Amino acid sequence: MNPDFQQTLVLIKPDALKQSLTGYILSTLSEFHTGLRFAAVKVVNVTRLLAEEHYAEHRGKQFFPGLIEFITGCYHYPQEPEKRRVLAFVYHGEDAIRKVRDLAGPTNPNEAREKRPGCLRALGAIVPLKDVEGKVIGDRFDNLIHASDSPQSAEREVKIWFRPGEIPPAMRVYPTADCEGHFYYREGELHSRVVPGGTCLLAPGDTAWESDLEILRQLSRGQPAPDSLACVAAKYLIHQERKTS
Repeated sequence: MNPDFQQTLVLIKPDALKQSLTGYILSTLSEFHTGLRFAAVKVVNVTRLLAEEHYAEHRGKQFFPGLIEFITGCYHYPQEPEKRRVLAFVYHGEDAIRKVRDLAGPTNPNEAREKRPGCLRALGAIVPLKDVEGKVIGDRFDNLIHASDSPQSAEREVKIWFRPGEIPPAMRVYPTADCEGHFYYREGELHSRVVPGGTCLLAPGDTAWESDLEILRQLSRGQPAPDSLACVAAKYLIHQERKTS
């Protein structure tokens, strides 16, 4: 495979959806303009578990709770939970990560307007955040989209948001394997058999990301794993939020 061929995760965030910018964003990222193609797409009601895994590198930072409220749609649709969603895409093609990042522009919308006035995030906004007394305590960037910033981030993020079965076999670039056992998830714990209220993550014969299977195998044996159970489970609990508590 061409070493410059890449995949990247793109999320159209709740602020862009509320402003009806989906069509404009997709047109800007179209194959006609970028040479990139869709490998996968879906509408996601983002669970807290998924949000926390997506932003895991920021866990413990002061702004972490705000990131979670933002991506789950709570800021933009506080009284309309049925509208809380993002559109998740996997784009693939030559130099995909750089191409999408260039079109997205700087994270800060003001900087985007100043330095890259034609980029997507130039349409965003900076919104003051206030405490219960009305005092400004910080800013929120309504910057419309997320785009993976490196090959390592892209692989991690694609695997968090998508199962292999949601990407056509000819468009998968990360190793997969067939599962040989049962793995169930309930309330943060891994089980090898059916448990009431649990979710079946994988069953024998299911196609999974090879890295996910390695995590589940090691955890089931009580061994240290390269990532958390939550990182694997998050994608399987999309649209099953009731089972994440």
